[in-house]
Amino acid sequence: MEFGADLSITYVMGGLAREYDPPHEQRLLHWLECGDRSGMPVDPRLWTEGPIRSTYPACMAVKAAAEQGPEAAERYLRALREGLLCFRRKLDAKEALVEEARGAGLDVARFRSDIESHAIVEAFGADLESTRAIPPEAHELEMVAPAGSGGERLVLPSLAFEGEGGTRWIFGEAAYDDWRGAALAAGGQAAGEPAPDVLTALRRFGRMAGPEVEAVCDLPGPRANAELWRLAAEWRVTPVRVLTGVLWEPA
Repeated sequence: MEFGADLSITYVMGGLAREYDPPHEQRLLHWLECGDRSGMPVDPRLWTEGPIRSTYPACMAVKAAAEQGPEAAERYLRALREGLLCFRRKLDAKEALVEEARGAGLDVARFRSDIESHAIVEAFGADLESTRAIPPEAHELEMVAPAGSGGERLVLPSLAFEGEGGTRWIFGEAAYDDWRGAALAAGGQAAGEPAPDVLTALRRFGRMAGPEVEAVCDLPGPRANAELWRLAAEWRVTPVRVLTGVLWEPA
């Protein structure tokens, strides 16, 4: 929203775990801790009801969605994140991933063809290689995936801003001001547009959580929540309950 057309996003899939083995209690607790720190709604009962075997199929599905353009990749990645983290969907098999493509408005026939292609396997492999090239200054933020996941070591999250000013990396749970500073240092130009109102943001991005509304609309938490519930009382937005919180969508 702040940088407009001057910023384009390329998603690099890091492949969190090639294979998950039980027990899953550690993962359930980790999700709850992440939700507590971020304020984002989460439902980790996935790990007790129908745990996924691997994140690799979902990563390859995002690469397949990207064949239909960056907006398709954005919509699809969001659908997977909500499906796994909020709605306990077991998204680690082809047909489940195809259904998410349908819900995200993708060309399903093309998606199905792409996800079965060798080109997508190669594209995901290239992403895995690129994550191994993360600069050494990120090593202190390195985390080890839980036991039984294959032992991959990852730096999460990481972003690289690339532009005329070179490349600027952001690692870990950095504040938005750090992201903005890195974008400007790489040569980005802020659009100078005012922050949108809540309803405009929801129409632009679709379903959002409270902390996302706060960030996009530049509103402190109490004001963002008050505005969301005011719009809900007017039947203009709809709250979607998740175990630890709420997602919001246009009515």
